[in-house]
Amino acid sequence: MSRVCAVSGKKALSGNRRSHSLRATRRKWNVNLQKVRVMIDGKPQRIRISARALKTLKAEQAAK
Repeated sequence: MSRVCAVSGKKALSGNRRSHSLRATRRKWNVNLQKVRVMIDGKPQRIRISARALKTLKAEQAAK
């Protein structure tokens, strides 16, 4: 299963890890994915969603 948010489509970013001597080695920043049960078409389904998207959805739900 790939580390991609089901709502926003966010995925891992890559870049360089820099040592004190500025040597560059590759590294990866993963997305903060959470398994959440969400009602989709009236049925509860478990999806993997990023923490930022979950926070946004909760804020929209509270505003209603």
